[in-house]
Amino acid sequence: MKPLLIFWLLLVANLSGSAQATKPIFSAPLSPRLANYKIDVTLNPATKKLVGRETLTWRNASNDVIRELQFHLYLNAFRNEQSTFMRESGGQLRSTQINRNAQEDPYGSIDIVSMKTRSGEALAYQFIQPDDQNPNDRTVIRVPLSKPLGPGATIVLDVTFRAKLPKIFARTGFSRDFFLVGQWFPKIGVYEPAGTRYQPVGTAKQGAWNCHQFHAHSEFYADYGVYDVNITTPKEYWVSATGLFQSEKIHANGTKTILYHAEDVVDFAWTASPHFQVVNDSWKRPGRSAGAVDSPSGGKVDIEAVMQPEHADQAQRYISAAKAALTYFDKHLGKYPFPNLTIVDPPLHAEGSFGMEYPTFITAGTSWGLPDGVLFPEIVTVHEFGHQYFMQLLATNEFEEAWLDEGFNQYYEGRIMDATYGARTSMINLFGFRMGDLESSRDNYVHDDNVALGSSFGNTWQLPNGQYGMLTYMKTATWLRTLEGLVSRPVMDEIMQTYFSRWKFKHPDGQDFIDIVNEIVPKRLGSKYGRDMNWFFDQALYGDNVVDYELLSIRNRNANATITVQRNGDAKMPVDVLVHFENGKELMLFWDGKSRQRQFTLTENANVLWAVVDPKQKLYMDTDFNNNSLTLKPSSAPAAKFATRFLFWVENWMQWLAWLA
Repeated sequence: MKPLLIFWLLLVANLSGSAQATKPIFSAPLSPRLANYKIDVTLNPATKKLVGRETLTWRNASNDVIRELQFHLYLNAFRNEQSTFMRESGGQLRSTQINRNAQEDPYGSIDIVSMKTRSGEALAYQFIQPDDQNPNDRTVIRVPLSKPLGPGATIVLDVTFRAKLPKIFARTGFSRDFFLVGQWFPKIGVYEPAGTRYQPVGTAKQGAWNCHQFHAHSEFYADYGVYDVNITTPKEYWVSATGLFQSEKIHANGTKTILYHAEDVVDFAWTASPHFQVVNDSWKRPGRSAGAVDSPSGGKVDIEAVMQPEHADQAQRYISAAKAALTYFDKHLGKYPFPNLTIVDPPLHAEGSFGMEYPTFITAGTSWGLPDGVLFPEIVTVHEFGHQYFMQLLATNEFEEAWLDEGFNQYYEGRIMDATYGARTSMINLFGFRMGDLESSRDNYVHDDNVALGSSFGNTWQLPNGQYGMLTYMKTATWLRTLEGLVSRPVMDEIMQTYFSRWKFKHPDGQDFIDIVNEIVPKRLGSKYGRDMNWFFDQALYGDNVVDYELLSIRNRNANATITVQRNGDAKMPVDVLVHFENGKELMLFWDGKSRQRQFTLTENANVLWAVVDPKQKLYMDTDFNNNSLTLKPSSAPAAKFATRFLFWVENWMQWLAWLA
């Protein structure tokens, strides 16, 4: 073992181990707490290296005998150009690229120095590549157990590790003396018992590890647990992290150790910098009476904005957006149970860490002098906070079903931004340019080069090349808004609230959501759309069908009028047709949308002036709203709701902003 490594390990053992005991956050567990970590870590800002000591307590919640464990070593995605992440991404993520010519080493890695059972048995490990058999990928290991772990049994492992942080271009790492430390420790995968996610009970006799490699367009999946993390840095650094601050101890050698404690979370991240300015605020549940305790957080959430000095005047923009999101989710989806939220404002030179989510801890992003009419700070705050529900409280599998997190979150981002900042001005309202958030999601989807390119469903690394953002974020948000249009906002809220309350802390899959839709829609709407909504999901989620209905013609002859509506796309959706007569009367017609054309013959003793298919834009997936209406008198025609688009640079810039997550 190298002398430098020995020094750092001794520093961790001598300094971090003396931190105080933690205080519990919740009176009773909210989750199964299968994977629990105690970690001591020391950051060397000069070398950009971490030295850590981890104690993992993991419980086998299955009925299986476990003969091996599997772990993620995420930082090895940045080890060299041959990792699966680097091969797939080319060293670029969300417009930020690795600087291969940087003076400082831009690569990152993680190595396990030792792994032992609590009895002292040393465990060996092997790198495996379950997704692509790339022998150079080192982001997953298997650890054979000499003593198999029976059902309900617990194993305690002591792990020492060392890591080198990458220069930030993909979420985690360093930029100068700013550190955003995510996916940084050896992290156990998820063992899924038989009957879990797409395995109907009785069809599978044996569970399996779900421990995917780190891909360019995949995020994460983990079990819930409790984290106690001691972080040692130079004493002039401010540190914020997942969970609640517990204690700080200053050491004689110019360092300090900060202790954070988190409960019922699926991950742990932290940030450190000597330049942060901290702004504190709080949110209280609207209508909550004094002394009421209606959730583990008591109805109050402390908000910490950790700001760059040059952005300090924008702290309130982050905080106001977070409060709006807290209020909206509390009313329309469910309660946020945690007592705190940290918003990290990275420097512009670390833009690769903009827009990322971790439990109780998000990164936002802005730039100096950003006008109030450009709502990027608000958008990224609302979006990343929304992940607290889908990534954290529901904890869906982001490797295999990213749409359940990113797509659902994009839909709620649009709802919250539009409700808070205006449906036509919630993304940009500057120099006469206006655009709403939800309409931007639709706009990016319908103006894709090929809207029929693929399905939102499937492993993220197997989606069509270059289409991860469009299919996972934009298309999903747009078809969710279409589902809302068909069933109504109150029914959609009931669906989502039922999904959240039934599946929080349980790792649902897509079928679990669909089952709830099929339970509630017939209950509230009867047989209006058939006995279930599978026909909708077959097209919108699993398929690549295109929605496009056109008001083809209006003909007035004597006392009769003929309205012709045409289905141009291959998607078949029920649709309304509104007809306006010259005597002022209006008639709403209904078409099941299945045939290629439908003619309506009307016998009103008046001519038709105009007609519009889907007048309330329920079918938000319709790729061309401009062909939805016809008029015989242009001056009285209803205006197309989506006409002139912004300048090319504005549209593309906003597309990049919306894909941050």
